[in-house]
Amino acid sequence: MTNSPASTSTIVSQDTQTWDSLKGAIATSSGFQRWQIERAVDEYEQSSLDYRVRRYLRETLETLAY
Repeated sequence: MTNSPASTSTIVSQDTQTWDSLKGAIATSSGFQRWQIERAVDEYEQSSLDYRVRRYLRETLETLAY
């Protein structure tokens, strides 16, 4: 069974909305705020929020993996 282009674009739109919502929630969390402070905010001021949240999640998951 194949997806029609309309249903594929709907899924992508929903994924984008979900990511934007999740990204916003993470960005306002105290853990994320503390992480930015610990890692010299100046380095990240030029980076997009998307990049910073992805890096925060990656580093957090790496820490949990130990």
